[in-house]
Amino acid sequence: MKRLMLLFCAAAITLFAVSCAPSAVVVTERPAPPVYVRPAPPRPGYIWVEGEWRARSGRYVWQNGYWTRPHGSRQWHGGHWEKARGGWYWQNGYWR
Repeated sequence: MKRLMLLFCAAAITLFAVSCAPSAVVVTERPAPPVYVRPAPPRPGYIWVEGEWRARSGRYVWQNGYWTRPHGSRQWHGGHWEKARGGWYWQNGYWR
């Protein structure tokens, strides 16, 4: 029983680590973000989070930006393209 629990914990940790790993999708050219109109804020005090590229099935797809409430004193740092061996990859934005 102890061995089964240990195996389960190891599998759960591995699954969590893999799901949190940065994307390994590298492209030779950075795609241009689509042009779209930013909608009006839903309420005063909301902040705009710029759209980002998301890695899906070995390629990048655009996810539009959105309005959100401020996250306390944290600020949004938008994603950006970084040079990689053989091309470019998207570094996701984050709150800090």
